[in-house]
Amino acid sequence: MKLWQKSYSLDQQIEAFTVGQDRELDTFLAPWDILGSLAHVEMLCSIGLLAAEELQQLQAALRKLYQIAVTEGMTVEPGMEDIHSQVEYLLTRELGDTGKKIHAGRSRNDQVLVDLRLFFRAEVAEISRLMKALFDALLGQAAAYKDVLLPGYTHYQAAMPSSFGLWFSAYAESLVDDLRLWQSIYHTLNHNPLGSAAGYGASFPLDRTLTTRLLGFEDLSYNVVHAQMGRGKSELQLSYGIAGTAATLGKLAADVVLYVSQNFAFLSFPDELTTGSSIMPHKKNPDVFELLRARCNSLQALPVQISQLTAGLPSGYHRDFQLLKEAIFPALQQLKECLQILTYALPKAKPAERLLEDERYRFLFSVEAVNQLVLEGLPFRDAYRLVGEQIANGTFDPPREVKHTHEGSIGNLCLPEIRAKWERTAQGFPFEQVEKAIRQLAGQPY
Repeated sequence: MKLWQKSYSLDQQIEAFTVGQDRELDTFLAPWDILGSLAHVEMLCSIGLLAAEELQQLQAALRKLYQIAVTEGMTVEPGMEDIHSQVEYLLTRELGDTGKKIHAGRSRNDQVLVDLRLFFRAEVAEISRLMKALFDALLGQAAAYKDVLLPGYTHYQAAMPSSFGLWFSAYAESLVDDLRLWQSIYHTLNHNPLGSAAGYGASFPLDRTLTTRLLGFEDLSYNVVHAQMGRGKSELQLSYGIAGTAATLGKLAADVVLYVSQNFAFLSFPDELTTGSSIMPHKKNPDVFELLRARCNSLQALPVQISQLTAGLPSGYHRDFQLLKEAIFPALQQLKECLQILTYALPKAKPAERLLEDERYRFLFSVEAVNQLVLEGLPFRDAYRLVGEQIANGTFDPPREVKHTHEGSIGNLCLPEIRAKWERTAQGFPFEQVEKAIRQLAGQPY
């Protein structure tokens, strides 16, 4: 069954090529397609295109299908082109002509647009929850190891003293930056395209404000051409969020791989979190973090892939957009998996103690010596030159004490302030209002 089916049959090879992976990927959209239809039929009744009894029948059938979709999953049967065809087929099979009425006033174009926005909106909510779990794990480790010093590097050269508290909390605060990006993306997604039809509206007196409220959108995409141009743009913005968070996670994974190596030995993990070698019995490999690094590197290429899929397209719908699902759906899943495994593994990391007592790190304290001379009244440039001469002639005696007290330094990590920054940012998401609207639409208690 195809929503555009006419009096002729499509060539089977052409059909297989054009359908592509839609049947498989559309299973992700099933609950959202049903919710979009629930809002649409309520609106159709409000403008007189459905009788009250027909609305009740459609709502009951759609809510039953929704429950199946969220609990058991829904597949697109052979012969069905996509999830939109599948849902309409099931309704028509149960309700006859009443099921055939649900497509009035919409096109597959705005139907898939609203499905995607509802799905993407839920994915961003889930990603933000997973980010919060990782954020909490990082701050927990930062608090636990705030006094354990760590060599800080620039140019791969030992540079200045750092600490594990500073290292862990740096990534926690970086996640706040990523959350801000996700919030901007969420607010762009949270506008209703339903009613734009094929991109040029419809001659029915549609009440788009009603469907906006029913689906929990904060506003609607008013211009119908603009609404249609959201296809591709939404995916591109999502790709920036995915790539940005992947950059944070990938750098963290790269640090871990470096820090657990024998030449550094800054971190260790329980044996059960590492893998071995088929030939070298001593090996304990950080495969999880190497795979994280590789996955995150791959995810950072996603914006290029999305932008190239849509490059040069004029306004209006194009079948090219179908391939966006194949890029963005797996990427969302991979990012969630990366967040989950990091949240699981990082609390098990054990930092090494007394690292800076090693003689190789004696020059880490050169800046401390310079600053002490400045505090005693010597101009900074003279102090810098004096300590440099001591290092060169072998007379430098490092102080080996760190006296950093300013905000965000080793001695003042500002962990409560970083947590407050997260909380302020998280408050900008209207998750609760959206969840309430969705539950009401689905006929569930809130």
